[in-house]
Amino acid sequence: MTEQAIPQEQRQLNKEQQKTSGLLAEAPQRAILVSVDTVETDWPIDESLDELEQLATTAGVVCKDRLVQHMDHPHPATLLGSGKVKELAELARFHDCDAVIFDLELKPGQHRNLERELELQVLDRTALILIIFGQRARTREGRLQVELAQVEYDLPRLTRQWSHLSRQSGGGTNQRGEGEKQIEVDRRLLRRQKEQLEEALEQVRNQRQRHRDRRKYAGSPVVALVGYTNAGKSTLLNSLAGGEQTLAEDKLFATLDPTTRCIRLNGGQEILLSDTVGFVQRLPTTLVAAFRATLEEVAEANLLIHVVDGSHPYVQHQVEAVEQVLEEIGGAGLPMIIALNKSDLLSEDTRVRLKGMAAQLPIVEVSAITGAGVERLLKTISDTLIEQFVHFDVLIPYSHGELVARFHQFGTIESEEYRESGTQIIGHMPKNQSGAFYQYQRLEDHHTSRSRPKTREQIEDQEAEEMDAAYLKVVRLSNLYKKSS
Repeated sequence: MTEQAIPQEQRQLNKEQQKTSGLLAEAPQRAILVSVDTVETDWPIDESLDELEQLATTAGVVCKDRLVQHMDHPHPATLLGSGKVKELAELARFHDCDAVIFDLELKPGQHRNLERELELQVLDRTALILIIFGQRARTREGRLQVELAQVEYDLPRLTRQWSHLSRQSGGGTNQRGEGEKQIEVDRRLLRRQKEQLEEALEQVRNQRQRHRDRRKYAGSPVVALVGYTNAGKSTLLNSLAGGEQTLAEDKLFATLDPTTRCIRLNGGQEILLSDTVGFVQRLPTTLVAAFRATLEEVAEANLLIHVVDGSHPYVQHQVEAVEQVLEEIGGAGLPMIIALNKSDLLSEDTRVRLKGMAAQLPIVEVSAITGAGVERLLKTISDTLIEQFVHFDVLIPYSHGELVARFHQFGTIESEEYRESGTQIIGHMPKNQSGAFYQYQRLEDHHTSRSRPKTREQIEDQEAEEMDAAYLKVVRLSNLYKKSS
């Protein structure tokens, strides 16, 4: 990508949005991309470097060239061999670059050694993603999470900022010793900053948990969009919600802060549709930990929609990367629908392969741009949620019209009739909304072969019987103990 192709506003964004202190305060202008191909490499090198270039472009960096070294094992001190380090330095000088970006996570010692040898800014994949997140964070929660991840990244790498380790003076003629090293002062300040950020984020996490608890017991079901970054989640959210409400760009991590929209399904049921941060291969552990409050929204959703870019040449690797992150955050076992995006660009071979990978999951082909398949996806969401709902055939008195309104808001209605003594509704309700309807359940429900929900009286009787049985068991054990003693 040419330097002219980087928009002027992107360069201004780098300066204005990167107000944080530390190693990740500013993105470089021109860089060489570097990778190492070893026996342990799990992604094709070209594919991974293509993605690294996309990440760099998103951060406003012009990628001038690439350098790859094939070796059995990375060099422990510099990752690259000494000859490649010299070649990299010459290549960077030739292109007048101010940084090199490694497609791996560098150890702190490797960072120090490479910067000393190259006399350039050295970034790894983690640092580049943190820079992008720092540019994209808009809400207070997002900024807190990014700052925490950056502090955790900075702490073991502080020595990179100091070419001399001068000590502060002792502070007086009667005090001996050289005092603290400047690096020790900065490390202490960073630790204090980390503690403050963790405390603030814990408050955010508790607040989110309270909101989730309220939704769980009184709100609409939550459907979370997940997927690889730039797979089309935000565009699909706009299409499902019926309007251009969320930023959707052809960039990696175009949206960072979670966005939630309330939509109504064809059966009349209301759901909350949430768009979360996109995943990426080798997502830094510091980000997973720092964004715990946000990622927990995914883990506690009622249903996941895995948005897959069916036109991407490495779609299978992207699917596996998303599944790995879901496993890490505790969302692997949740009900899921595969939304195969960009269906108009799908090849038949890709279509067959993806359907084979997710044979146990419902798959819907959609085009978030044109809207093709969106209605079918909404119906699949409704059908999948119904499997988690309670079936009702209720006769609600006219004096309780608010319950009829609640059924319309949160439930899915199969039929509704007005009878002499009230409104008869046959349909499904989320479990967290079903409590008030048990007392109006019609016992002569022959409409469906489904097992009928128990009335509140039946549930109370069953609980009483279980308590009596438990009490009798305790009495028998007590008598046996007395006899044995």
